[in-house]
Amino acid sequence: MSLRNLAHLQPEVVLRAVPQSLIDALEFRFAAQCSTAMAVREQHGRDESVYDVPPPAAVVFAQNTQDVADAVQLAALYKVPVIPFGAGSSLEGHLLAVQGGISIDVSRMDQVLSINAEDLTVTVQPGVTRMGVNNAVKSEGLFFPIDPGADASIGGMAATRASGTNAVRYGTMRENVLALEVVTASGEVIRTGTRAKKSSAGYDLTRLMVGSEGTLGVITEVTLKLYPLPEAISAATCSFPTIEAAVRTVIQVIQLGVPIARCELIDANTVRMVNAHSKLGLREEHMLLMEFHGSPASVKEQAETVQEIASEFEGNAFQWATTPEERTRLWTARHNAYFAAIQSKPGCRAISTDTCVPISKLADCLLDSVAEADASGIPYFLVGHVGDGNFHFGYLIDPTIPEERERAEQLNNQLVARALSLEGTCTGEHGVGLHKMDFLLTEAGSGAVDMMRTIKRALDPYNILNPGKIFKG
Repeated sequence: MSLRNLAHLQPEVVLRAVPQSLIDALEFRFAAQCSTAMAVREQHGRDESVYDVPPPAAVVFAQNTQDVADAVQLAALYKVPVIPFGAGSSLEGHLLAVQGGISIDVSRMDQVLSINAEDLTVTVQPGVTRMGVNNAVKSEGLFFPIDPGADASIGGMAATRASGTNAVRYGTMRENVLALEVVTASGEVIRTGTRAKKSSAGYDLTRLMVGSEGTLGVITEVTLKLYPLPEAISAATCSFPTIEAAVRTVIQVIQLGVPIARCELIDANTVRMVNAHSKLGLREEHMLLMEFHGSPASVKEQAETVQEIASEFEGNAFQWATTPEERTRLWTARHNAYFAAIQSKPGCRAISTDTCVPISKLADCLLDSVAEADASGIPYFLVGHVGDGNFHFGYLIDPTIPEERERAEQLNNQLVARALSLEGTCTGEHGVGLHKMDFLLTEAGSGAVDMMRTIKRALDPYNILNPGKIFKG
């Protein structure tokens, strides 16, 4: 299956003019909250992707919903693009100004607006990070489980439909966002959803906005589901002689219905990188990192079941981390795998993959992809939320050598083709952004993508909201 021509690895950049009169109007309205300094613009014109495009013409630092609405209204008046910016941790070029325009930075909108412990909900501004949410609600005995690794902003997580290490038990942002406040392309402020656990009132606009990557509106408020802190938590690592043995263990665990909270695969190569970066002494073999939530008795039962299954697949060196400090150390190392890999090859950049397949197809997809990566000679790291069939390669390339970029993109191309042939998806959690537009067309088909374009045109007739993302145009 051929997905795309790799000759054009940079996104199409067609800049729209940003008139000085708009800059003047923004500076008059926002004063010091508006910056045209090159250093600030460049900071808001790059993310963790490999793309290099011109920065936005100006950055507005919004402090409340009215600021966002006023900035969008001014941009709409001049038909100038608006790109929302949260923590800047995107991997797919979501925040890049490929058609120019202005960046609206919501990081200063970082207030927890209300905690409704009895209803297990919290309402926050979009600049609050996932760790900020958990710090605010832990005194109520609650937590927010969606954990994409980076301390991403809640607005960005909602916009990209993020998930992460806990998704196997708690789901993704799609299942955990109850309501939104959104600024539309005309600058109007609307609300979608309520704090009620369910509703069948009209179109589900909340789910339409979750995952829209800033192309349909700018999120200014989010109401989230919360969960009681588990009575008992236990984490464990288990080493395996082969990746296949580790994956077969996971498949068996999931198919038996063990309610494991986290189940992460780290290949031996990545374990070595993590050991060097985080000063750990993990066995440098393929490893599963797992976590169990529940009562002391249920956690013990889950762990014993998983340990028994792992032993059938030659799993060994089962090690426990029961104290919060030990668990934090392990998960911090896992979350730092990306940075550990980058530091293993100074000056490199990572081209990240994000396929997800049905759990029964995981072993075939993963093993064939490992074989291709090994044969390519490109250094890589491999981590995966394998409990839900999602895994990530990071191909480490020298950005000054086009041939390396070409080879890595070809590997990604082959991986996505394989995942789609197995009824999977090109992106399990990172979103489409710039990197996966052609993949989306192959996955969803022209009819579905045309429907997406129709929705975009209806809600954003002048194409000012994060244009050039998800699909071309």
